[in-house]
Amino acid sequence: MKKHIFVLIVSIMVIAMISACSSSPKVSRVDADTQVDLSGRWNDTDVRQVCESLINACLTAPRVSQYIQEYVAQHNGDIPTVLVGSFKNTSSEHIDTSIISKMMENAIINSGKLEFVAGGDTRAELRAERQDQQGNASEETASSLGNETGANFLLTGSVKAMVDRAGNTSVRAYFVDAQLTNIETNRILWSDQNSDIKKIIQQPKAKL
Repeated sequence: MKKHIFVLIVSIMVIAMISACSSSPKVSRVDADTQVDLSGRWNDTDVRQVCESLINACLTAPRVSQYIQEYVAQHNGDIPTVLVGSFKNTSSEHIDTSIISKMMENAIINSGKLEFVAGGDTRAELRAERQDQQGNASEETASSLGNETGANFLLTGSVKAMVDRAGNTSVRAYFVDAQLTNIETNRILWSDQNSDIKKIIQQPKAKL
């Protein structure tokens, strides 16, 4: 009898261990450019696709190209500067728009057509450091105040999402707007919208 109880206990322990092992997550590494859609919500593939499309549209827009050419001719070969502002998320979905801003910054810098100047927290840190140097660094090495490069343009935008549902099926469509505004005149030099991201999500039917 005791032997049977011992065997039963061991069997239960083995089953419990097997169950624990089978419930462990399975992780697979994939290439960073691999498109992965799990929930149907906004993901890394979407932000990469949208940013590349909008920056390309901005830099090739006739009005932007004309402005750059005229600016370069008038400023001894210098190119205009851009400050990337905030991209607001007005959808009900959590979207980290700072990733959009950063990708926009990288695309602008790598294009070579526009200069980028730091803003936000980075600019505040730089200003604090310059101010600190005035009293703590030698006169020869301290960075001067009032020599910042002023931006010609501010790039801003927003992310919106539209969701349509019927039964177990839903459609998610994303609309990302971006605009380039002349800081001195407030004139919008370029504005565009990317609406390429549209997904159909089929939820499994509930089991009775």
